Amino acid sequence: MRRSDRARRVSVNVGAGDGVEVVLPRRAALREADAAVRELRPWIDRRLRALEEARIEVGAPAGHVPYLGEHLRLLPQCGRTRAHRRGGVLLVPEEDHLPAVERWYRRTARGEIAPRVEAAAAVAGLDYQRLTIRGQKTRWGSCSTTGTLSFNWRLLLAPESVLDYVVWHEVCHLRVMDHSPGFWGMLAQHCPAYSAHERWLRRYGSTLTL
Repeated sequence: MRRSDRARRVSVNVGAGDGVEVVLPRRAALREADAAVRELRPWIDRRLRALEEARIEVGAPAGHVPYLGEHLRLLPQCGRTRAHRRGGVLLVPEEDHLPAVERWYRRTARGEIAPRVEAAAAVAGLDYQRLTIRGQKTRWGSCSTTGTLSFNWRLLLAPESVLDYVVWHEVCHLRVMDHSPGFWGMLAQHCPAYSAHERWLRRYGSTLTL
């Protein structure tokens, strides 16, 4: 449970990383959180079951992390402070390696995403101004009116084809900012299987966490 100055009502969120989170307005009584959970309990239970099923379907084996459809084996090393990939192995610090692994993904994301953006923009005959890598909880990519493209580093936890789809989605927004028929037509031209990748993200996107 957490309080928020921006919240105007009680909300309940269920995610793979945070579990069940109740957000309360700053001055709301604690009993309102209890009431919300009781009221939404059937939905919460269904959502938790769906998350667990999705996690089982696409989860990496124990001691591994997903990487664009592969699984990298974690190998702790004494004295190491940074994560480093060596083939199918990710060398990590011996203790509390999660922060180092996330930093490695963030560093690697630019190297994976930038060439894809360059290639897609060239094929589409479009220009972008800037590329940023972020870590939003629910958003996979965005395109600003000024031509800045942003992508979530967690896309590296998805299959490579899903990352390619999100790149094309945002590159197409350089020409058509809304989701009009013209946008979907352009996306279908460059990424014919886009609807399958969208369904994959809806089904498994919440599991893309370390």
